[in-house]
Amino acid sequence: MSAENIGLYASENGDRWSLVKDDATGQPFVRHQANIPSGGASTEVTLPLFLLAGNGPEQQALWALINGLLTKPA
Repeated sequence: MSAENIGLYASENGDRWSLVKDDATGQPFVRHQANIPSGGASTEVTLPLFLLAGNGPEQQALWALINGLLTKPA
């Protein structure tokens, strides 16, 4: 079960990626929700594996979120 969920990226074909925090463990992960024509399956991956998977727009969106958090004034 997850409590916090931040939308990262939605592709033109309807796939969606979200940054999610697991309630039980407190650990963040990325959830990919495939589009309906592809079956609509949801998969979850750790942040390191997600970022190592490539440099697509979904990874760039996570890097932008991280960068935004780091550049906010204290």
